[in-house]
Amino acid sequence: MRRLAQALDREAMTLYRYAPNKAALLDGVVELVLSDLSVDPAAADWCQELGELAEKYQELVLGHPHVLPLLVTLPRATPLGMRPIGTVRLLEDFIELLTRAGFTHSDALHAYRLFFGFLHGHALGQLQEAVQNADEAADQLRLALHQLPREKFPHLHALANQLSAYDGAAELHEGLEMVITGLRSFLSGRRPATR
Repeated sequence: MRRLAQALDREAMTLYRYAPNKAALLDGVVELVLSDLSVDPAAADWCQELGELAEKYQELVLGHPHVLPLLVTLPRATPLGMRPIGTVRLLEDFIELLTRAGFTHSDALHAYRLFFGFLHGHALGQLQEAVQNADEAADQLRLALHQLPREKFPHLHALANQLSAYDGAAELHEGLEMVITGLRSFLSGRRPATR
């Protein structure tokens, strides 16, 4: 809180007028970022809605990469029902969308966790794939594979072209197709849900 106050050229105690503690401040950051995400719970095509949500999430994370650790790893000291409404609205609307599609409440919650687990993992992977020396011509040099002995890491050396040609958007769409196909298959094996 002291460092934030210094960055804002304020006294640390001034911040406590706006947030009672660091956890509340971080919750506020998460709420602000998540306010850009929404799900239409009445969407006619739940698969399309999830695809659009995934694209919005990717744009959000790429636009605010330093917030990703908060979204993924922040331990939530505040109970769910006491968090700012903006941080739980997405969960509620997601569950509504999937229960309208025929999932049970419990299965919709599992789907939410699977879906955002995939999105968080993809985002972390995409940020890790960012190449430091993008102007370097040779894939081996760009990825610094010359630092790894070829005899101990033959597979990584053989995959230099594919590793350097990482396409986050294509990876997102391919993975999303797998997740949605799995959810469709799961749903088709279930009886219609009663609400």
